[in-house]
Amino acid sequence: MRDLSDIFEPVYLRHEIAEIERRAAMPLMERAGRAVAQFVEERFPGKVLVLAGPGNNGGDAFVCARLLKSWWMNVDLVFTGNAGNLPEDAASAYHAWVDAGGACLKDVPEGKWDLVVDGLFGTGLKRQLAGDYAGLIERINAMDIPVLSIDMPSGVDADTGVVLGHAIRASHTLTFIGLKPGLLTSDGLDHCGVVHHDRLGINPLDLVKPQGWFSNSIILSAIKKRPRNSHKGSFGSVAVIGGSKGMAGAGLLAARAALRLGSGKVFLGTDALEVDLLQPEIMVRDASELIGMGANAIVIGPGLGRSEGAKQLVEAALESANALVLDADALNLIAEHAELQEKLAGRKTVSVLTPHPLEAARLLNIDVLDILEHRVESAKRLCLKFKCHALLKGAGSILAFPDGTWVINGSGNAGLAQAGTGDALSGMIAAFIAQGLDASNAMLCAAYLHGAAAEKLAEEGRGPVGMSASDAIDAARMLLNEWVYRARSCGL
Repeated sequence: MRDLSDIFEPVYLRHEIAEIERRAAMPLMERAGRAVAQFVEERFPGKVLVLAGPGNNGGDAFVCARLLKSWWMNVDLVFTGNAGNLPEDAASAYHAWVDAGGACLKDVPEGKWDLVVDGLFGTGLKRQLAGDYAGLIERINAMDIPVLSIDMPSGVDADTGVVLGHAIRASHTLTFIGLKPGLLTSDGLDHCGVVHHDRLGINPLDLVKPQGWFSNSIILSAIKKRPRNSHKGSFGSVAVIGGSKGMAGAGLLAARAALRLGSGKVFLGTDALEVDLLQPEIMVRDASELIGMGANAIVIGPGLGRSEGAKQLVEAALESANALVLDADALNLIAEHAELQEKLAGRKTVSVLTPHPLEAARLLNIDVLDILEHRVESAKRLCLKFKCHALLKGAGSILAFPDGTWVINGSGNAGLAQAGTGDALSGMIAAFIAQGLDASNAMLCAAYLHGAAAEKLAEEGRGPVGMSASDAIDAARMLLNEWVYRARSCGL
């Protein structure tokens, strides 16, 4: 996969951040604390409650409090640790605060503040929070005032976004050096508020090559404006195999998404209907006919069922030379049958898996909680095990690629928590593959566009509540045309 540094923001795991800090070989605590203090002074002038924890995050909080005090702001500081146990830099920051006349309170006093600065725990926290910390966090969350978290909301795992028992619900998070997965996926999305990024004068790309990236735009350079001298064969063909009786809608949604996102020809292999009356351009065939017909991409699985006949279709698809997008029941069948897993891992052509967490758990033969608590690692494991591309759906979907790199998709909202949206996404990926995008770009473009469509519908008052997969397909088509042709007309 090509270098993404000119398009996306790098994302670093905690051990990579630690390595960057080691290689930078410069004192960073004073810089971090000053960055927080300046953020507070510019946006929240008034009385501030600072929470300083027992580690280096607490050291950042001490620096922040000392500077705010020197700038004549009213500061109360609660210290939850033991001064004698602080790391060296944090201990220096503590003594500088005390020497400046600052007091360390043991508990939150009675009073009113304009802002709480959360410096309890940063990226290093791995243990569950309980007891006094749980009580303090719940008290802060109950206050009706803004909260600024330093680097990470305390209680959110920096690598996974999972809440470790209890976590601060921040209004803003000022994170340092590089973005962390925990800010961008899982529970972190509901706890970090608005994320602000300060590199502290470091270019992390010069120190550690990232494996992870944050996608906050579509890769327009991958999508070509259509020449006027075109025909239906110019934009490829997609075959969708699925939509068994009682689940015809799943196959229809994937096929409609493929058609409306630009595939020149779309076929639907199902025995549940003879024609799509809403979209008669979709050619309905017997499913077995479609595998050998040479479609540029096959979507198999939406509404397919798990019968013996469905298994035979999945097996035939895995043996084909077609690019495959595997979703829903195709994934469940592969998880159930070792021989299908072997065929998938042995394929020489493109395979894209698009599981939700439960399907991913079945494929990896682990508990779904393991998937939810280790989303990035789970997506990477799918790639490694099946030698494929993988898109693990959810809040902050994880896209993992065979070269070991991964991307967190930054678009979307809760409107996508609706039946059928995953079927639509699989059709969109196949449409981009059919039009000539490589699998990586097809996944990146489809995932971002899918989420952006949901955001557009919410802006128009048609979501997130009650938004349907069909709504998202139409919004995605509109956005794609708007972006491609408006950008090209501006010479971008």
